[in-house]
Amino acid sequence: MSSDFEAYEQEFGTLTADVTNKIGRIPKLSGEEKTQLVLNVDKQLEEVRELMEQMDLEVREIPIQSRAMYNSRLKSYKQEVEKLEKDFRAHLLDNTEKLERSSRRLEAGYQIAVETEQVGQEILANLHTDREKIQRARERLRETDANLGKSSRILTGMLRRIIQNRVLVFILGAIILLTIILAIYFNLRGQ
Repeated sequence: MSSDFEAYEQEFGTLTADVTNKIGRIPKLSGEEKTQLVLNVDKQLEEVRELMEQMDLEVREIPIQSRAMYNSRLKSYKQEVEKLEKDFRAHLLDNTEKLERSSRRLEAGYQIAVETEQVGQEILANLHTDREKIQRARERLRETDANLGKSSRILTGMLRRIIQNRVLVFILGAIILLTIILAIYFNLRGQ
């Protein structure tokens, strides 16, 4: 009977070594290959549990005087299986956490893209408003320039008239003064 137990121990050693190796490879893989490896490890852990049950049955059939030694070995194997299962769960949880972190990063990136788009739309709206203001200011400037041109022509015309009027007043003054001087001269000469 102990030879059956020892054969189970050898199979247990081989299976657990393979499972440990595969659990260590899980984080390094991705996609379908990773999924297949996880399924394979899960299947092998089930085989290890079945093997443990068979070992437990073998220990029960061993004579009582030798049973304590086999029970302690079986207990040690059970602890090793529990540790393997915890490691396996930890790697799966670690992958889940990585996925969640990636999802959060993607969500944050999407949020930044949405905010950037909103800011861009606001900037475009502001630029459109500023363009309209500039076009209106340009139009008012053209109107003002046209009005200044008209005002300049009107002022030039008024200045010309003022100069003409002054020249006329000066000429009239000179004519009146000449007339007065001639009148006085002829008046004094005729006496």
